[in-house]
Amino acid sequence: MSGDTSGVTDTGNTGDTTGTGDTGGPETRPSQRGSWRAVGAVAGWQTAASLCYYTLFAATGFVREAFSISESLVGLFLTAGLLGYTVALFPSGAAVDGFGEKPVMLGGLLALAVALVVVSFTPATGSYALLLGAVALLGAAYSTAMPASNRGIVAAAPAGSKNLAMGLKQVGVTAGSGASSLIVTGIAAFAAWQVGFWLIAVVAVGYALVFAVSYRGTDGTGRLEPPELAGLGSNRTYVALVAAGLFVGASIYSMLGYTILYVEDVVGASASMAGIVLAATQVTGSVGRIGAGSLADRLGGASGAATVALVQLTGATVLFALLAGSGGSLVLTLGVFVALGLTIHGSTGVFYSCLSSVVDDDDIGAATAGGQTAINAGGLVAPPLFGALVEFSGYGAGWAMVTVLTVAAAVLLFVVTRRL
Repeated sequence: MSGDTSGVTDTGNTGDTTGTGDTGGPETRPSQRGSWRAVGAVAGWQTAASLCYYTLFAATGFVREAFSISESLVGLFLTAGLLGYTVALFPSGAAVDGFGEKPVMLGGLLALAVALVVVSFTPATGSYALLLGAVALLGAAYSTAMPASNRGIVAAAPAGSKNLAMGLKQVGVTAGSGASSLIVTGIAAFAAWQVGFWLIAVVAVGYALVFAVSYRGTDGTGRLEPPELAGLGSNRTYVALVAAGLFVGASIYSMLGYTILYVEDVVGASASMAGIVLAATQVTGSVGRIGAGSLADRLGGASGAATVALVQLTGATVLFALLAGSGGSLVLTLGVFVALGLTIHGSTGVFYSCLSSVVDDDDIGAATAGGQTAINAGGLVAPPLFGALVEFSGYGAGWAMVTVLTVAAAVLLFVVTRRL
């Protein structure tokens, strides 16, 4: 196996076994460290997975209309997806550490495609409860994403380019979610919005087949074990990062969950224009992740990543405050959301890079699950609260809440920079 020099499985360095569970024997799977092709394959998988999951955010307006529900129930719809995602994170992280990332990624992507089709048929039943259950299954399938893809990136990243590689992988999140918003809202202009869901499911299955033959992955321990949370809990820097993730997730999920509705309700734009605003946020989020990763590599290590993330969160605080105090102009709204893409939405790559740098390689699956659980926990609570504030006080109150949450995240990131 070590003689294979074609495709993304070529590593150029078969002797490095750090964090992969490889014993170095001739029959074990080689490390993929130093392979930009492997980085690209993982980033492509992340794009396909996010394309599936973020249909939920693109479809908020259509779901509200199909089920005749309030803004707060739209928030509960998003929360159901996050709940399924969150509950399954630690089992997914344990599976990644035990069996390696490739089988988990393949199973996760196929499950996402199936769940997406199930969600698309729930309006025909008229059951909001069934919708929530289907969305929870979609979220559970997406739980494989961060633990598996982060492990793959750590193994594949060329020396000195870990932050950039992680940023490129995280571009898959914004690229997938941005494409999802364009596909779902674009198709809805001339056909049923569910057609967009079906098209995305086909794309996911197609990429799963390509990934199965083009990506080798790294070995796990061979044992399915619960994560050792006690060891991670004693790492004060890691704990502070996880706490920051709680508030980052609350802010990002509130922003993404209500972008479409805000543009429709306050700006008065069409659903397709609202989809363009959301997609523009995702595009600049991609740019922000690449730029932040490159800058963090120049600054060096976990400290560089934390510093860049802190600057991005500080900028986002100002932007959310601007939304809280103004509204109605399409140009201003587009400009603010584009800038939010560069700042808070572009910060997750360096966040994960910093997180993976402060733990041992063998704990990356569990550590990522912990960080993502915190991010999701914020997303579970904040969107329904945002929706409730909108119903009772308007969107200004909702954005004011997000401003406060982002300030809290920035304070915790400052604590992290002082400890590194």
